[in-house]
Amino acid sequence: MSTTAPLVAVLMGSKSDWEVMKTTVETLNKFGVANEARVLSAHRTPKEATDYISAAAGRGTKVIIAAAGGAAHL
Repeated sequence: MSTTAPLVAVLMGSKSDWEVMKTTVETLNKFGVANEARVLSAHRTPKEATDYISAAAGRGTKVIIAAAGGAAHL
């Protein structure tokens, strides 16, 4: 992960989604794209998820990649 403002946010519904999403982060890192990966559950932590997404543009985030397994409510 870069120390500059993340251009891409990689969001997952749970820690178990990391095995699928880690390739996304590795690819972004390979190409030098500033990113951050977060676990935010739309069901377990809806306020945190909403707050994070609402503030994303203000942090410099241009793209959000979101994924969730099982009941994908993210």
